[in-house]
Amino acid sequence: MDLSVLLSQTWLPELILGLGALLLLIVGAYGGEKSYGAVGMLAGATLLAAAFTAALGPIGPAFKGAFQMDHLAAFSKVAIYVAAAFAVVLGHGWLQRERIHKFEYPVLVLLATIGMSMMVSANDLISLYVSIELQSLALYVLAAFQRDDARASEAGLKYFVLGALSSGLLLYGASLVYGFAGSMHFDAIAAAVHAGPNTGVIFGLVFLICGIAFKVSAAPFHMWTPDVYEGAPTPVVAFFSAAPKLAAMVLFARTLTSGFWGAFDQWRQVIMVIAVLSFVVGAFGGLRQQNLKRLLAYSSIANIGYALLGIAAGTQLGIASMLMFMILYMIDVTGFFACLLALSRNGKPILRIEDLSGLKREKPMMAVAITILCLSVLGMPPFSGFWAKFYVFKSALASGQDGLWQVAMAGLVASVVAAFYYLRIIKLMWFDPSPGETGKSPTEARWVAYASAAFAFVLVWFALPLLDPATRVAASSLGLH
Repeated sequence: MDLSVLLSQTWLPELILGLGALLLLIVGAYGGEKSYGAVGMLAGATLLAAAFTAALGPIGPAFKGAFQMDHLAAFSKVAIYVAAAFAVVLGHGWLQRERIHKFEYPVLVLLATIGMSMMVSANDLISLYVSIELQSLALYVLAAFQRDDARASEAGLKYFVLGALSSGLLLYGASLVYGFAGSMHFDAIAAAVHAGPNTGVIFGLVFLICGIAFKVSAAPFHMWTPDVYEGAPTPVVAFFSAAPKLAAMVLFARTLTSGFWGAFDQWRQVIMVIAVLSFVVGAFGGLRQQNLKRLLAYSSIANIGYALLGIAAGTQLGIASMLMFMILYMIDVTGFFACLLALSRNGKPILRIEDLSGLKREKPMMAVAITILCLSVLGMPPFSGFWAKFYVFKSALASGQDGLWQVAMAGLVASVVAAFYYLRIIKLMWFDPSPGETGKSPTEARWVAYASAAFAFVLVWFALPLLDPATRVAASSLGLH
């Protein structure tokens, strides 16, 4: 293939990631443990090259319409690649500290990223399923990456078993849709749904929603989230909580609006119920948690409920607000896990909420960063989390859909309930005595934490005027009003 023709392909970012993963696998296999540093650096460079290509590359369909590269896909891919690059950076430092010199970590991150990249461009049921499985298989291995640790092995096994269940639901739903609509392509499915009510397609759609809801850890399909968050290595959880969630939410939006818009009244009700359940489970489930990673798991469940509000609105503004929410949430949650990676007490990682007691006397800058991130995820103005929720609530109310404002009110109540555990963390850091000596903070984790906190409090005011039009342009690709 001529080079100019190759550079004009819409799937060039995926090609870069795929070739990069294969080459780095060969480098690691021949170089052994000594090559893990070089493999990590090259993986980061590969992700940045793919992000550059996605941002400036051509727009259009590929593979007979099964793959769609539009403004929504390009926007999402850039965000996913950057988040994955941060996961490589955080994981590289963790590998060194734990003396786990395994080059497979950045390679697995690249493979999972290829799956996510395909997810945001999937335009038929086959590409949807293949992309989800490619992402999931790599994430299963990452969850159990610290194989000598019993909790990590348990987390990987639970994630794999429950993930297989969700894949079965997804595949069964896809087969029902294909059987009754007569096509795998979203455009043809949309035409079949628009032609008249089809009970078989609706049943298949419900199974599809259940399968994708598992991937975003929305209630009641959240059962894997607390255990996997607690057991998996912290840099892996930082990766889990950011890029895969954005990819699955974009896939959610594209599937429902492109393939099943004719059944909007049916799937909107399902999304609203899932959003309310996510609010309830995330807010009240977090009240009982003593482990910080489990607490952040329940926080992620509740926050997915807010993102689903944007999809339930069924408007271009709603999809744009979902994208805005996910981008701002990704930055906050990555910063939170960077803080956990940066902290230790008495030579052990900080895992329990009580371990943060008295942090302001020993590491005041880190206490300030965690305080900012807590208030941001809580949704306190003027932090970035407030603006994220403001956009989704605004889109929900502006849509005029029946019952959506009640769901938005449930989200506000959930925010008030969740305030308890965020404010408890702040109280422990600033007012309680220290239970022991804190260790030295790793450089890469410390600066990622500080950068995330700076964005949540100050830089977001400068970023919003840029993000707002970018999310609107991305959302316009779905053809909504």
